[in-house]
Amino acid sequence: MLNLTMIKLQCDLIWLVIIHYFVGLPSCRSRISTCMSLWLEATCGCLIEQLSEEKYECMVCCEVIRVMAPVWSCQSCFHVFHLNCIKKWARSPASQADETNDGWRCPACQNVVFQPPNTYKCFCGKVTNPEFQRSEIPHSCGDMCGKKRSSAECRHPCNILCHPGPCPQCPAFVTKSCVCGRTSKPMRCGQAAAIRCDERCGAVLNCDVHSCTQVCHSGPCQPCPQQVQQVCYCGVVSRDALCGTDKECFDGSGHFSCQKTCGKMLDCEAHRCQQVCHSGPCPPCPRSPRLVRTCPCGQTPLAKLLELGYPERRWCSEPIPSCGKTCSKPLPCGSSDSIHMCDKLCHEDSCGPCSLTSTIRCRCGSKTKEVPCATIQTEDELVFTCEKRCLKKRSCGRHKCGELCCVGAEHKCSLICGYKLNCGLHRCQELCHRGNCQPCWQTSFDELACYCGESVLFPPIACGTKPPECKNLCTRRHECDHPVFHNCHSDERCPPCTYLTQKWCMGKHEQRSNIPCHLQDISCGLTCNKVLVCELHRCRRICHRGECLAEGACRQPCVLPRPDCGHPCNAPCHKGTGCPRNACNAKVALQCDCGRRRETVVCTEAASAHQRYAAIAMASKLSDMQLGDSVDIGLITKKELKQTRLECDEGCATLERNRRLAEALQIDPSVDPFNIRSASATYSESLRADARKDLKFVSEVEEEIKNLVELACKGKQLKRSHCFPPMNREHRKIVHELAEVYNVESVSYDSEPKRNVVITAVRGKSACPNSTLTSLIERDTGISRAPPPIAHIKQHSSNWSKVAKEEPLIDYFDVQD
Repeated sequence: MLNLTMIKLQCDLIWLVIIHYFVGLPSCRSRISTCMSLWLEATCGCLIEQLSEEKYECMVCCEVIRVMAPVWSCQSCFHVFHLNCIKKWARSPASQADETNDGWRCPACQNVVFQPPNTYKCFCGKVTNPEFQRSEIPHSCGDMCGKKRSSAECRHPCNILCHPGPCPQCPAFVTKSCVCGRTSKPMRCGQAAAIRCDERCGAVLNCDVHSCTQVCHSGPCQPCPQQVQQVCYCGVVSRDALCGTDKECFDGSGHFSCQKTCGKMLDCEAHRCQQVCHSGPCPPCPRSPRLVRTCPCGQTPLAKLLELGYPERRWCSEPIPSCGKTCSKPLPCGSSDSIHMCDKLCHEDSCGPCSLTSTIRCRCGSKTKEVPCATIQTEDELVFTCEKRCLKKRSCGRHKCGELCCVGAEHKCSLICGYKLNCGLHRCQELCHRGNCQPCWQTSFDELACYCGESVLFPPIACGTKPPECKNLCTRRHECDHPVFHNCHSDERCPPCTYLTQKWCMGKHEQRSNIPCHLQDISCGLTCNKVLVCELHRCRRICHRGECLAEGACRQPCVLPRPDCGHPCNAPCHKGTGCPRNACNAKVALQCDCGRRRETVVCTEAASAHQRYAAIAMASKLSDMQLGDSVDIGLITKKELKQTRLECDEGCATLERNRRLAEALQIDPSVDPFNIRSASATYSESLRADARKDLKFVSEVEEEIKNLVELACKGKQLKRSHCFPPMNREHRKIVHELAEVYNVESVSYDSEPKRNVVITAVRGKSACPNSTLTSLIERDTGISRAPPPIAHIKQHSSNWSKVAKEEPLIDYFDVQD
């Protein structure tokens, strides 16, 4: 209850100080003093109660302070700590006040303390290691406090028993004077309100003419508010100003300078003052005979001219004698290296104009130009502004200077930053700067609550503060009726419902289980397979949403057979119209009669070849009929003649001759005695290029394939297989291409990075080529391989080892089916 009272008193005191600062109500002063007194008493009472009941916690260790434990109390914020805890804190680097390690900071108020906390003293500091008495306040000495109060005007010591917290306000009655010192009355010493009487101040103001009309006040009087008319020193210009303005500049006739020519008549009564409006009397005439001692150019004294017969000047209006020499006064044009002089004879009027030219430089020093000296009147005209634009970065580091003929050193940026602040609502209004922007200082004095209103943040609330976190379940209206599992939130939309349900896929192919409620478009991964509008094709897309045909027309190839060749039409779907009579582009495989030649050609080219073949056959039959032979015309229309075939060439004739020769000699054709199948082996250019990059690997692969083919031809099994180790894609490509040359089947298995190739040699089909790819590459590159040693020749050197006879290996796979 006491803590709540303290908090309420602190809030009331803060609001009263704010109102008094901004509004200045006199009634707030007494209320501030009353609240301050109550707050001091409540703070002291709260500390006494918590320490006596052992409910006060140390801010360092967060443990309860016992009545027997030594403590240390801060004299600024009056927080109480364990003595051992505050010793450890004072010795830690985090407590140091600055780099000089002079003093340490209080953990609560950060007040710098210069004396180390080494001793256990009572709250008033008079007794060291005070003993605990049950009838007294814990950690106190039981005597009168006697400390000086916080008020600077109070001279009475604290008259209550030794206590924690601040001392209460002084209750003694003293006589205090009002602010102006004219009246006095008795009041409490601790009352901080100033006494004010109802009489006027009456003090002389700063103008030394009028007196102060304010009621009894503190501090110096305000400046005189009376408006008076002041004139300048020359008496031409006047102004309205507050009484007492420029009082120290008053010379008896004027208060300020109008910055115009004075124009007052000089003492010679022939000329007027040419100086700017000034205070005091005007100087004597500069043409006075008493002041002029030389000729106008200053080279010859007038005394010397008098000796030459020139008359003596008596009045300032008389002309000054000329010496007749060249003036030679420096002109404002020219430069520091070449100063132009006046070329006129000694004269009284102003010099110039100069007939020469001057080289002037721009203010940034990057460019120069020649100008006539007659155009230069002052020294400021010796510098011009060039068109060079400064490209240096400004002080912000983001924008460029961009000023013409820049002479600045810092290049300060005058743009507004404009970046969004940490709140995300306001923008930085400071000048463009380096580093991060300051946090947003906008503050709200409205309560900030969660959506359901259970959790509330009380003002003041910094801009950008998110609503407080609420532990209750969300109470908003949801799209589904499933149970809600998420808490109350401040987002505009609730998180999606994750309740597991059963839903049909988009194509209605199957019902999927364990689908979160918020998922709407479910795909089963199967082909749609719905009949399209053409009623000839089915949708090939994966299970999808909406119509099968986005464009409204089927574009799949027509599957109707052609009347001439029987291949599909393959034109874009044309329901309702006949198939177009265009050329058939289907690929067909052709071979010769013996089967050696095989080619894949377009159907149209195959039809042309068939027509040529049929024409040749018809011509042959007609020639036989002319010779008197009998011809069965029905054979011409048979299906065999209608089939398109390639013509046999010389290679086919050679193959047929060798086959007949092998048959006559009773040689098994499966061993390929005449190298028929491998005679035409060719290597592609890509395979040759890969072999040049990795010739060693190609040689090893060819050796493995060769051994496999020989083993398949000599063994009893029809097929032999070999598994290569895992390899990369480039090496697998080489193996596949070499297997094609050897007529060996090759298949890749497994996935990366364990993907490998398995080759299978077939007896009677696989054969080794006449020349290997390795030998061709070595021949092209000029690499010569040393011939192998002849094993059956006896060696003369006794150091050479004899060739051992190879033991036959057992082939466990050489079994006959």
